[in-house]
Amino acid sequence: MNVADLTGMALDYWVARSLHDFVREIYFTDSGETVAIRGEDRGRPWDGRFTPSSSWEAAATVLERAQRLEVREQVHRQQAHCIADFEGGHKTVEGRGDTLREALLRAFVASRFGDTVDEVLHQSQGLAGLRAAPVSEQMWAFPAEESPNPDGEVGDIQSEPR
Repeated sequence: MNVADLTGMALDYWVARSLHDFVREIYFTDSGETVAIRGEDRGRPWDGRFTPSSSWEAAATVLERAQRLEVREQVHRQQAHCIADFEGGHKTVEGRGDTLREALLRAFVASRFGDTVDEVLHQSQGLAGLRAAPVSEQMWAFPAEESPNPDGEVGDIQSEPR
């Protein structure tokens, strides 16, 4: 998928993946329609929805990582455009979008992953650098032969009878 085509939830997901110094875990809310994260950014904890494509509050985490930023807003129906260098990025990148925020976020993702990215992995995942690994909730089920026994067995610690 081309970074230049990322919008909405897919853009939010790849921005979260790009923030590997901040995000520890990515998961989805609202029936899988919204990206949510757990992490800590410069002493500020974050646990919940992460929607930089529609919120400057979330997009500020990207803006704070810009070391050089040149922007041009929409002029005569042209797209917004930015040229940026980001802390931890590999090169100077360009981003374009319908809004300045979208252009900035696309540039940030391109600085981490290049011009193309994979499809969104719609599954909870932990981040280790630029890699993401699926995480599943551990189910606490006892096998039939290990079911708790109220009458006790050898090795069980029982309370004293009343």
